[in-house]
Amino acid sequence: MCRSIKKLRNPQEPATPEEVRAAALQFVRKISGYPKPSSANSEVFYAAVGEITESAERLLEGLISRPAPVRDSVEA
Repeated sequence: MCRSIKKLRNPQEPATPEEVRAAALQFVRKISGYPKPSSANSEVFYAAVGEITESAERLLEGLISRPAPVRDSVEA
């Protein structure tokens, strides 16, 4: 599901708020089955996008990245 949503976790180049919102929008579109909601569903559709955006931002901010492994230099 949502194979076209790109991975946003990248410690060297954090995702922008626009990228996180675009991923949330794509996710809601996939789950709801609506590429664009009707006026009757617009409020709940975009509320879900906002909630998922906030959750995704908290997730990305809270993830701990593993440091790169330290390699011992061996002198010959």
